[in-house]
Amino acid sequence: MRLLLAGATGLIGQAVMAQWAAAVPGGTLHALVRRPLAAPPAGVQPLVVDFSALPALPAADAALCALGTTIKTAGSQAAFRAVDFDAVLAFARAAQASGVRRFAVVSALGASARSGGFYNRVKGEMEAAVTALGFETLLIARPSLLTGDRSALGQPPRRAEALAQTLMAPLGSLLPAAWRPIAGETVARALLHALHTAPAGVQVLDNGRLHHAGSQEGKRP
Repeated sequence: MRLLLAGATGLIGQAVMAQWAAAVPGGTLHALVRRPLAAPPAGVQPLVVDFSALPALPAADAALCALGTTIKTAGSQAAFRAVDFDAVLAFARAAQASGVRRFAVVSALGASARSGGFYNRVKGEMEAAVTALGFETLLIARPSLLTGDRSALGQPPRRAEALAQTLMAPLGSLLPAAWRPIAGETVARALLHALHTAPAGVQVLDNGRLHHAGSQEGKRP
């Protein structure tokens, strides 16, 4: 498989790169980044780009988009939308032009174009726009709060994620999988597996399915 990856420096993107060589022996991963990677994992070929003016991308079979920010980090609603809608859609179009027929995108729990909340509404609008492109196979992941060490990635901590982890840690597996916080590496593992095995059509991978698929794949030899 030849894979295009956007959002390589986030929790999910980093996990995709770390898992790539084992998940797809001999495969090629082109990681789109805004600045050079210091030490890319085996099998990963960084490609420095400007997401507001993407060049023609290398030919690929599949693409995975893990782009995303927060309104606080972005600084405004307009800046947030520029990443979570505009950049995602630009990548999807460029990937399709490069021959990609299987596309996976990370959205969010509660995403809906009819949502009263700005964050979930933008995510829902993004889902609708990417769906309209007509990929042969489209995987939409809707994870709950992500867990992982953002400081190790050089990213500032996200207060909501840290608070949720602190409050929910004692409950552990007692929480329904549909709502339970999920590790970025679990989402990555589930999406890499789905890109290999999912049938044609649009599939929404809710948080429960991500937990199940990511955990099951992690148990395989």
